[in-house]
Amino acid sequence: MTNVTKVEITDEIRLLANRYIEEKVVGKTSLADCQHIAIATVHNVDVLASWNFKHIVNLERIRGFNSINLRDGYNLLEIRTPREIFNYGNNNK
Repeated sequence: MTNVTKVEITDEIRLLANRYIEEKVVGKTSLADCQHIAIATVHNVDVLASWNFKHIVNLERIRGFNSINLRDGYNLLEIRTPREIFNYGNNNK
């Protein structure tokens, strides 16, 4: 069973996403990626999964996002690839 929650982009999310850009974690063209990160941060998700290695699943950028998150009073955000999260039929645990 899948649990889906619809979320809106609020002023809080917009501000946080823009802060990532202002502090040069990523460039201005990555606003949608920043909103994705900000939504996950504000809603305190356990883990954000992405295949976007350039702008999201990138150690330097993860540290940048989380530095801003911590400074602004949010929790750390775990960012991983789907392969790191899901067992794709591999029975070797």
